[in-house]
Amino acid sequence: MATIVQNEPEAAAVEQFIGRGITDIAGAMTTIFCIVGDRLGLFQALDQGPANASELAGRAGIDERYALEWLRGLAAAGYLEKVDAEERYVLPPAHAVVLAREGNPLFVGGAFQELGGMLSALERIIEAFRAGGGVPQAAYPDDAYTGMARFTAPWFDHHLVGAWLPLLPELRTRLDDGVRWADVGCGAGRAVIRLAQEFPQSTFAGFDVFPAQVERARSAAAEAGVADRVSFEVADAANGIPGSWDVISTFDVVHDAVDPDALVAGIRRSLAADGTYLMLELNCADEHADNRGPLATVLYGFSVLYCMTTSLAHGGAGLGTCGCPPAVVERIGRGAGFGTVDEVPIGDPFNKLYQLRP
Repeated sequence: MATIVQNEPEAAAVEQFIGRGITDIAGAMTTIFCIVGDRLGLFQALDQGPANASELAGRAGIDERYALEWLRGLAAAGYLEKVDAEERYVLPPAHAVVLAREGNPLFVGGAFQELGGMLSALERIIEAFRAGGGVPQAAYPDDAYTGMARFTAPWFDHHLVGAWLPLLPELRTRLDDGVRWADVGCGAGRAVIRLAQEFPQSTFAGFDVFPAQVERARSAAAEAGVADRVSFEVADAANGIPGSWDVISTFDVVHDAVDPDALVAGIRRSLAADGTYLMLELNCADEHADNRGPLATVLYGFSVLYCMTTSLAHGGAGLGTCGCPPAVVERIGRGAGFGTVDEVPIGDPFNKLYQLRP
């Protein structure tokens, strides 16, 4: 048996790395505090003004002792600031935009809810590490999907109509005149509901393989008052979707697919001869080694917790969250029969948008 020689690291390097480890554990604890704060409305309660534990407990309807530890924990993390000797704390306005003021483009509270829901699958994911396979969508609780919808809402409420479509003036004009638009992998339906509100001359449909998401989308469309122009169906677009469509979209979907090539090929077959396919994918590099830093770490984390594992659960490609960089989009699009695959210059650090035409 060969002898394994272990090189002794420099003490300073060990000390430096253990500091990094403690910092990352602290980040995990901060995330837990934020999951709790988002769930219980504590950030919104603090956004009303400074509060000590008793005042926060009264505003939010929680136990005072837990309120105190939560305040102290997030103050230690730098998310809150202590303002007086009576242990009153304030949520700085810049932090409130991100944590408390839902509806603005920079709110990320939904991501905490989404992550909290996905963590419930961690034991099954660990088992998949050992045995292969994955965790199917149906195994995740509502929190994962409600959080997902809240996290991505700014994409559709602000960016899609206000920033992305203006970069596609021909498509914008067609929407004003009236088109048939299908959103594949529609999830809770936020994209087409928002589009229906903005473009009353057009009709929209959403398709998803997960029945629970379709039910969520139908309820959301009825609540928004657009159910007469927005429909939702359970369908696997890899086999094609009913009808011919002027526009088909996938928003953060292809990398999740069981068979990405078949999915895009099915979209191509369902698209009108003069149609447009809009593909939104995560902003990542062609070489995985170039995906570095906090955002890339977050993306790979969501990949293991959801995107990759839900594909592998069905024997799929398991591309993962960073699995659709520009080169892969080009390959899949050309392979499906699209004549042009163009990146739309949205300048978004999180997403890339592509326009594919026959």
